[in-house]
Amino acid sequence: MPRFIVNYVKVIDYLSTKVGRVAMYLIFVMIGVLLLDAVTRNIINIPLSWCIEMAQFTITAYYIVGGPYSMQLDSHVRMDLLYSRFSPRNQARLDCFTALFLVIYLVCLLVGAISSTMYAIEYDQRKFSMWNPSMIPIKIIMVCGIILMILQSISIFFKDLAKARGKELS
Repeated sequence: MPRFIVNYVKVIDYLSTKVGRVAMYLIFVMIGVLLLDAVTRNIINIPLSWCIEMAQFTITAYYIVGGPYSMQLDSHVRMDLLYSRFSPRNQARLDCFTALFLVIYLVCLLVGAISSTMYAIEYDQRKFSMWNPSMIPIKIIMVCGIILMILQSISIFFKDLAKARGKELS
């Protein structure tokens, strides 16, 4: 593989690893928010209106920005009817083929996410609830996560392409 592809794969894998490891800790933020909600509502008898929505935003950020790291580690869910019966080289060929559809899907998702984010910014979109939080931060996180997923998908495509050609991309 050309040197720029090898460098691209290294940079994107490094970025996905760092972002993914930070995202792993968001689960503890969510647990903390839900614990705060349980304590204030049930023990102190002062319900906080923002806790459940904050937990929802946190778990959304968790899986959106953690997805590329999960994909890099190959720990995502895979529908496997015949795949495991293929040789590693044929698995890589199949992954190259399906990666094209994944990138097309993610680009469509990105177009919608950017449109939704622009709408949220233009009209100061807020979630209709008692807390009334702005939707702009979570939508920006969504766009960033989808971009990182596209970049990681391309990185994995290059790795699979090298494997399909009988070489390893390190």
